[in-house]
Amino acid sequence: MRRAKISIIGAGNVGATTAHWCAAAELGDIVLLDIPEVGDMPKGKALDLMQAGPIMGFDAKITGTSNYWDTADSDVVVITAGIPRKPGMSRDDLLATNAKIVGSVAEQIKKTSPNAIVIVVSNPLDAMVQRTWQVTGFPPYRVMGQAGVLDTARFRTFVAMELGVSVEDVSAMLLGGHGDTMVPLASCSSVSGIPLTQLLPKEKIDAIVQRTRDGGAEIVQLLQKGSAYYAPAAATAQMIEAIIKDKKRLLPCAAYCDQEYGVGGYYIGVPVILGKDGVEKIIELQLTPEEKAAFEKSVQAVKNLVETMNKLLRG
Repeated sequence: MRRAKISIIGAGNVGATTAHWCAAAELGDIVLLDIPEVGDMPKGKALDLMQAGPIMGFDAKITGTSNYWDTADSDVVVITAGIPRKPGMSRDDLLATNAKIVGSVAEQIKKTSPNAIVIVVSNPLDAMVQRTWQVTGFPPYRVMGQAGVLDTARFRTFVAMELGVSVEDVSAMLLGGHGDTMVPLASCSSVSGIPLTQLLPKEKIDAIVQRTRDGGAEIVQLLQKGSAYYAPAAATAQMIEAIIKDKKRLLPCAAYCDQEYGVGGYYIGVPVILGKDGVEKIIELQLTPEEKAAFEKSVQAVKNLVETMNKLLRG
């Protein structure tokens, strides 16, 4: 039986750390790709990581490259490519630049790994997943975005910190776009099966929800240079594991919703079952009126983002 092949496009902090988590979990052989302009950097990171294998006890072939043919016939391809927002750069500038970068990556994936499942991590997330799907033309269940696993992990961390309990006992769910309009669902969150609403007053839950929404920005501010990468990479590795091991994990991901939730053909964060075929099922939840209104607002924000992207790409 051959090993799974995982290709990661973008060998920066998120890409390289995703490779690290995947190698440590022996999920398969890994290809780390970046643009020719960075020289042999991906080869250096790949070799360094491979040399950790004898110490940490993992066996994985890790290749660094700038040639997409080295990624050919991947089972899973992760897109982390794109630029971070720079001072003085408008959101539209970032959107246009990253849509072009992600679009060119998607073209290459279509050519070299036509049967792959694609996980998009690049920001602005919801628009970048839509772009990847538009360009690859893959069935929508084979293209998805990593956001919900990270956002729920942040939510669970803050709940555990507030209650002084193990993060392992905290379970959470959220919906919507990745960013200010995400909708953490207190009604679907619990600690060892005890509803969160029985353990924390509403104002504390609201404060945790807000801190979760601002989770990425908080880390950017603390780091002063760059953005989060340990947790985003761990979240991506969890999705890769669910696909490669066909685990049927129920996780929140940016998935293509048409009739589901009445979204009408956009990628948005929803609970899905993740297995060897990608997004195998979308779970539709009964939402409270408040949650429904917040989710609809989030969907509208994603639609606006995608429309802006499409306009910018048309020039």
